[in-house]
Amino acid sequence: MPNNIFDGGVTGISMIIGNSSKIPLAALVAAINIPFLCIALKKLGKKFILRAAYAMILFAMMIKVFDGFEDATEDLLLATVFGGVILGVGVGLVLRSGGCLDGTEIVGIMVNRKTNISVGNIVLAINIVIYIIAGAMFGIDRGMYSMLMYFITSKVIDIVEIGWEQAKAIMIITDNGEKIAEGLHENFGRTVTFIRGEGLISGTEKDILYCVVTRAEIFEIRKFINSLDVTAFTTITDVSEIIGRNVKQKPEA
Repeated sequence: MPNNIFDGGVTGISMIIGNSSKIPLAALVAAINIPFLCIALKKLGKKFILRAAYAMILFAMMIKVFDGFEDATEDLLLATVFGGVILGVGVGLVLRSGGCLDGTEIVGIMVNRKTNISVGNIVLAINIVIYIIAGAMFGIDRGMYSMLMYFITSKVIDIVEIGWEQAKAIMIITDNGEKIAEGLHENFGRTVTFIRGEGLISGTEKDILYCVVTRAEIFEIRKFINSLDVTAFTTITDVSEIIGRNVKQKPEA
């Protein structure tokens, strides 16, 4: 990465070592990842390790390819933003295929299986240590730019892995379930799942409707629900992944 802007994980460790030696970055990334793969071989299975090894080798090769662009700009902000975007796209595509690019992710998975700490939090903690070391060795501003790149990379990974048009889940608690359900189907082409409930205070039966829609439909659906039942209690939450029929498909006529 140009101008000593550091990535996280094994790549970040390799960049710190590479800045203090003449060893090529691609060779360092491949070499440091090997012990992680060996340790995880028995724990995570051969298929996972093979996918991870393939992705890591390909990543090391792409580092070599992008070495030619190292002096493309001297602007630290441009290097940070575009470096984060390019890295995020690559990592996102690997994750969508069930692979793994970094030995620290393997550590995160293994620790997560024995503790209640999430993989994301483990990797984040490792990366914070790396950025602190980078900041101490090469200047606080380099550490801060590196953290910014990590944030951009994380957001781009989410977009590539999950999709730009993130889905939303709507849960509606109402006394007019049938009417709202029919209206959602007629006006938006969305079906709902009925759940029967009971109010704690009132003791009356309630209709609980569950429906998954796209983010672009939220405004109109909210208006529609209010037009039918102003007393309806509605919650809207993010959906990170959908298995089954894609809500982005146009409803059949």
